[in-house]
Amino acid sequence: MRKVEVGGMALGGRLFVIAGPCVIESRELCIDIAAAMKRTCDRLRLPFIFKASFDKANRTSIRSFRGPGLDKGLKVLADVKRAVGVAILTDIHEAAQAVPAAEVADVLQIPAFLCRQTDLLVAAGATGRAVNVKKAQFLAPWDMAAAVEKIESTGNRNIILTERGSSFGYNALVVDMRSIPLMRATGYPVVIDATHSVQKPGGLGYATGGDRDMVPAIARAAVAAGADGVFLEVHPHPDRAKSDAANTLPLRDAAALLSVLKDIRRTVTERKG
Repeated sequence: MRKVEVGGMALGGRLFVIAGPCVIESRELCIDIAAAMKRTCDRLRLPFIFKASFDKANRTSIRSFRGPGLDKGLKVLADVKRAVGVAILTDIHEAAQAVPAAEVADVLQIPAFLCRQTDLLVAAGATGRAVNVKKAQFLAPWDMAAAVEKIESTGNRNIILTERGSSFGYNALVVDMRSIPLMRATGYPVVIDATHSVQKPGGLGYATGGDRDMVPAIARAAVAAGADGVFLEVHPHPDRAKSDAANTLPLRDAAALLSVLKDIRRTVTERKG
Protein backbone atom coordinates (compact mmCIF):
# COMPACT_ATOMS: atom_id res chain seq x y z
CA MET A 1 0.00 0.00 0.00
CA ARG A 2 1.41 3.37 -1.05
CA LYS A 3 1.77 5.93 1.75
CA VAL A 4 0.23 9.35 1.07
CA GLU A 5 1.99 12.48 2.33
CA VAL A 6 -0.30 15.07 3.91
CA GLY A 7 0.95 17.95 6.03
CA GLY A 8 4.03 16.06 7.19
CA MET A 9 2.03 12.90 7.94
CA ALA A 10 2.39 9.60 6.09
CA LEU A 11 -1.12 8.18 5.75
CA GLY A 12 -1.84 4.53 5.14
CA GLY A 13 -0.42 2.79 8.20
CA ARG A 14 -2.40 3.76 11.27
CA LEU A 15 -6.07 4.57 10.93
CA PHE A 16 -6.39 8.23 9.98
CA VAL A 17 -9.27 10.63 10.51
CA ILE A 18 -10.85 13.28 8.29
CA ALA A 19 -13.46 15.22 10.23
CA GLY A 20 -15.20 18.56 10.56
CA PRO A 21 -18.47 20.32 9.74
CA CYS A 22 -20.07 19.80 6.35
CA VAL A 23 -19.81 23.48 5.47
CA ILE A 24 -18.02 26.50 6.93
CA GLU A 25 -20.61 28.19 9.12
CA SER A 26 -18.27 30.53 11.00
CA ARG A 27 -14.58 30.94 11.79
CA GLU A 28 -15.21 30.34 15.49
CA LEU A 29 -17.14 27.11 14.97
CA CYS A 30 -14.47 25.72 12.65
CA ILE A 31 -11.69 26.49 15.13
CA ASP A 32 -13.64 24.97 18.02
CA ILE A 33 -14.39 21.75 16.12
CA ALA A 34 -10.85 21.46 14.77
CA ALA A 35 -9.36 21.96 18.24
CA ALA A 36 -11.68 19.41 19.83
CA MET A 37 -10.99 16.79 17.15
CA LYS A 38 -7.25 17.43 17.31
CA ARG A 39 -7.25 16.83 21.07
CA THR A 40 -9.15 13.57 20.58
CA CYS A 41 -6.92 12.34 17.76
CA ASP A 42 -3.72 13.36 19.55
CA ARG A 43 -4.83 11.39 22.61
CA LEU A 44 -5.61 8.35 20.46
CA ARG A 45 -2.48 8.87 18.33
CA LEU A 46 -4.46 9.03 15.11
CA PRO A 47 -3.43 11.32 12.24
CA PHE A 48 -6.07 14.03 11.80
CA ILE A 49 -7.15 16.22 8.87
CA PHE A 50 -9.76 18.94 9.38
CA LYS A 51 -12.40 19.21 6.66
CA ALA A 52 -14.94 21.85 5.79
CA SER A 53 -16.39 23.10 2.50
CA PHE A 54 -16.30 26.73 1.39
CA ASP A 55 -19.16 26.02 -1.01
CA LYS A 56 -21.72 23.23 -1.14
CA ALA A 57 -22.48 23.44 -4.84
CA ASN A 58 -24.86 20.47 -4.99
CA ARG A 59 -27.45 21.30 -2.34
CA THR A 60 -30.95 19.94 -2.87
CA SER A 61 -32.66 23.34 -2.93
CA ILE A 62 -31.74 26.72 -4.41
CA ARG A 63 -32.63 28.11 -0.98
CA SER A 64 -30.13 25.94 0.92
CA PHE A 65 -27.10 27.48 2.63
CA ARG A 66 -24.02 26.99 0.48
CA GLY A 67 -21.22 28.54 2.55
CA PRO A 68 -19.09 31.68 2.44
CA GLY A 69 -17.58 31.09 -1.00
CA LEU A 70 -14.01 30.58 -2.19
CA ASP A 71 -12.21 33.70 -0.98
CA LYS A 72 -13.84 34.07 2.45
CA GLY A 73 -13.86 30.31 2.98
CA LEU A 74 -10.15 29.90 2.29
CA LYS A 75 -9.39 32.72 4.73
CA VAL A 76 -11.31 30.83 7.43
CA LEU A 77 -9.48 27.59 6.65
CA ALA A 78 -6.13 29.39 6.74
CA ASP A 79 -7.05 30.75 10.18
CA VAL A 80 -7.96 27.24 11.37
CA LYS A 81 -4.64 25.92 10.11
CA ARG A 82 -2.68 28.64 11.93
CA ALA A 83 -4.69 28.60 15.15
CA VAL A 84 -4.99 24.84 15.64
CA GLY A 85 -2.03 23.46 13.68
CA VAL A 86 -3.92 20.92 11.58
CA ALA A 87 -3.86 19.75 7.99
CA ILE A 88 -6.80 20.99 5.91
CA LEU A 89 -9.10 19.30 3.39
CA THR A 90 -11.68 21.11 1.28
CA ASP A 91 -13.75 20.40 -1.83
CA ILE A 92 -13.25 21.96 -5.22
CA HIS A 93 -15.93 21.96 -7.90
CA GLU A 94 -14.22 23.69 -10.83
CA ALA A 95 -10.72 23.38 -12.28
CA ALA A 96 -10.11 27.09 -11.67
CA GLN A 97 -10.50 26.57 -7.91
CA ALA A 98 -7.63 24.08 -7.66
CA VAL A 99 -4.68 26.48 -7.49
CA PRO A 100 -6.13 28.97 -4.96
CA ALA A 101 -7.48 26.14 -2.78
CA ALA A 102 -4.08 24.40 -2.85
CA GLU A 103 -2.48 27.50 -1.34
CA VAL A 104 -4.33 26.67 1.89
CA ALA A 105 -5.52 23.07 1.74
CA ASP A 106 -3.25 20.05 2.15
CA VAL A 107 -5.84 17.83 0.48
CA LEU A 108 -8.11 18.76 -2.42
CA GLN A 109 -11.30 16.75 -2.40
CA ILE A 110 -13.23 15.82 -5.54
CA PRO A 111 -16.96 15.50 -4.78
CA ALA A 112 -18.59 12.20 -5.71
CA PHE A 113 -20.78 13.64 -8.45
CA LEU A 114 -17.67 15.11 -10.13
CA CYS A 115 -15.25 12.19 -9.92
CA ARG A 116 -15.38 11.60 -13.70
CA GLN A 117 -14.59 15.24 -14.57
CA THR A 118 -11.21 14.92 -16.27
CA ASP A 119 -10.25 18.61 -16.20
CA LEU A 120 -11.05 18.83 -12.49
CA LEU A 121 -9.02 15.74 -11.59
CA VAL A 122 -6.05 16.84 -13.68
CA ALA A 123 -6.13 20.37 -12.25
CA ALA A 124 -6.19 18.99 -8.70
CA GLY A 125 -3.36 16.57 -9.41
CA ALA A 126 -1.24 19.27 -11.05
CA THR A 127 -1.14 21.29 -7.82
CA GLY A 128 0.96 18.58 -6.17
CA ARG A 129 -1.39 18.47 -3.20
CA ALA A 130 -2.92 15.19 -2.07
CA VAL A 131 -6.21 14.48 -3.83
CA ASN A 132 -9.13 12.67 -2.19
CA VAL A 133 -11.60 11.36 -4.77
CA LYS A 134 -15.02 10.33 -3.57
CA LYS A 135 -16.54 7.42 -5.48
CA ALA A 136 -19.71 8.47 -7.25
CA GLN A 137 -22.95 6.95 -6.10
CA PHE A 138 -23.41 5.61 -9.64
CA LEU A 139 -19.97 4.02 -10.14
CA ALA A 140 -18.69 0.52 -9.47
CA PRO A 141 -15.60 0.49 -7.23
CA TRP A 142 -13.31 -0.80 -9.98
CA ASP A 143 -14.25 2.22 -12.12
CA MET A 144 -12.23 4.39 -9.74
CA ALA A 145 -9.06 3.11 -11.38
CA ALA A 146 -9.78 5.53 -14.23
CA ALA A 147 -9.93 8.48 -11.80
CA VAL A 148 -6.61 7.37 -10.32
CA GLU A 149 -5.05 7.21 -13.78
CA LYS A 150 -6.14 10.77 -14.57
CA ILE A 151 -4.46 12.13 -11.43
CA GLU A 152 -1.36 9.99 -11.94
CA SER A 153 -1.01 11.49 -15.43
CA THR A 154 0.14 14.70 -13.70
CA GLY A 155 2.90 12.85 -11.84
CA ASN A 156 0.98 13.10 -8.56
CA ARG A 157 0.91 9.89 -6.51
CA ASN A 158 -0.66 11.35 -3.34
CA ILE A 159 -4.12 9.93 -3.90
CA ILE A 160 -6.88 8.83 -1.51
CA LEU A 161 -10.13 7.14 -2.52
CA THR A 162 -13.35 7.42 -0.52
CA GLU A 163 -16.41 5.19 -0.38
CA ARG A 164 -19.68 7.03 0.39
CA GLY A 165 -22.41 4.64 -0.64
CA SER A 166 -24.24 3.73 -3.85
CA SER A 167 -27.61 5.06 -4.92
CA PHE A 168 -30.52 2.76 -5.60
CA GLY A 169 -33.07 5.55 -5.96
CA TYR A 170 -35.92 6.48 -3.66
CA ASN A 171 -33.66 8.54 -1.36
CA ALA A 172 -31.54 5.59 -0.26
CA LEU A 173 -27.82 4.81 -0.24
CA VAL A 174 -26.28 1.41 0.37
CA VAL A 175 -22.64 0.69 1.21
CA ASP A 176 -21.20 -2.45 -0.36
CA MET A 177 -18.23 -3.30 1.86
CA ARG A 178 -16.62 -5.20 -1.01
CA SER A 179 -15.76 -1.78 -2.44
CA ILE A 180 -13.13 -1.27 0.27
CA PRO A 181 -10.74 -4.06 -0.80
CA LEU A 182 -11.64 -3.53 -4.46
CA MET A 183 -10.55 0.13 -4.35
CA ARG A 184 -7.52 -0.69 -2.20
CA ALA A 185 -6.38 -2.85 -5.10
CA THR A 186 -5.39 0.40 -6.84
CA GLY A 187 -2.56 0.61 -4.30
CA TYR A 188 -3.89 3.71 -2.58
CA PRO A 189 -5.50 4.21 0.85
CA VAL A 190 -9.29 3.99 1.05
CA VAL A 191 -11.51 6.00 3.39
CA ILE A 192 -15.05 5.28 4.51
CA ASP A 193 -17.25 8.37 4.55
CA ALA A 194 -19.44 7.08 7.36
CA THR A 195 -21.69 10.12 7.59
CA HIS A 196 -22.49 10.76 3.91
CA SER A 197 -23.10 7.02 3.58
CA VAL A 198 -26.19 7.30 5.78
CA GLN A 199 -27.67 10.19 3.81
CA LYS A 200 -31.12 10.03 2.29
CA PRO A 201 -30.59 12.41 -0.65
CA GLY A 202 -33.63 14.63 -1.07
CA GLY A 203 -35.30 12.59 1.64
CA LEU A 204 -36.85 15.63 3.29
CA GLY A 205 -38.24 17.01 0.06
CA TYR A 206 -36.21 20.22 -0.19
CA ALA A 207 -33.35 18.94 1.95
CA THR A 208 -31.29 15.81 2.41
CA GLY A 209 -32.31 13.45 5.17
CA GLY A 210 -30.26 10.80 6.91
CA ASP A 211 -29.89 8.44 9.85
CA ARG A 212 -26.95 9.38 12.04
CA ASP A 213 -27.65 6.45 14.37
CA MET A 214 -26.22 4.18 11.65
CA VAL A 215 -22.89 6.03 11.40
CA PRO A 216 -21.04 3.84 13.97
CA ALA A 217 -22.22 0.62 12.32
CA ILE A 218 -21.04 1.74 8.86
CA ALA A 219 -17.70 2.93 10.25
CA ARG A 220 -17.03 -0.26 12.23
CA ALA A 221 -17.91 -2.51 9.30
CA ALA A 222 -15.73 -0.56 6.86
CA VAL A 223 -12.66 -0.54 9.10
CA ALA A 224 -13.12 -4.27 9.64
CA ALA A 225 -13.23 -4.61 5.84
CA GLY A 226 -9.87 -2.85 5.57
CA ALA A 227 -10.59 0.89 5.34
CA ASP A 228 -7.47 2.93 6.06
CA GLY A 229 -9.26 6.05 7.22
CA VAL A 230 -12.63 7.36 8.36
CA PHE A 231 -14.41 10.52 7.22
CA LEU A 232 -16.88 12.04 9.66
CA GLU A 233 -19.01 15.17 9.59
CA VAL A 234 -19.17 16.35 13.19
CA HIS A 235 -20.91 19.27 14.87
CA PRO A 236 -21.52 20.26 18.52
CA HIS A 237 -25.22 20.70 17.73
CA PRO A 238 -25.97 18.50 14.67
CA ASP A 239 -29.64 19.42 14.43
CA ARG A 240 -28.61 23.07 14.00
CA ALA A 241 -26.02 22.33 11.32
CA LYS A 242 -26.61 24.32 8.13
CA SER A 243 -25.88 21.33 5.89
CA ASP A 244 -26.29 17.57 6.32
CA ALA A 245 -27.81 17.95 9.77
CA ALA A 246 -29.59 14.59 9.69
CA ASN A 247 -26.45 12.54 9.05
CA THR A 248 -23.93 14.58 11.08
CA LEU A 249 -22.39 12.91 14.15
CA PRO A 250 -22.52 14.78 17.48
CA LEU A 251 -19.01 16.02 18.26
CA ARG A 252 -19.24 14.55 21.76
CA ASP A 253 -19.64 11.04 20.28
CA ALA A 254 -16.54 11.13 18.07
CA ALA A 255 -13.97 10.11 20.70
CA ALA A 256 -15.75 6.90 21.73
CA LEU A 257 -16.31 5.86 18.11
CA LEU A 258 -12.70 6.53 17.10
CA SER A 259 -11.41 4.54 20.05
CA VAL A 260 -13.41 1.51 18.89
CA LEU A 261 -12.30 1.99 15.28
CA LYS A 262 -8.66 2.16 16.36
CA ASP A 263 -9.05 -1.19 18.13
CA ILE A 264 -10.70 -2.75 15.06
CA ARG A 265 -7.93 -1.45 12.79
CA ARG A 266 -5.28 -2.87 15.12
CA THR A 267 -6.97 -6.27 15.15
CA VAL A 268 -7.33 -6.36 11.35
CA THR A 269 -3.70 -5.31 10.84
CA GLU A 270 -2.30 -7.78 13.36
CA ARG A 271 -4.28 -10.71 11.96
CA LYS A 272 -3.12 -9.89 8.42
CA GLY A 273 0.47 -9.68 9.66
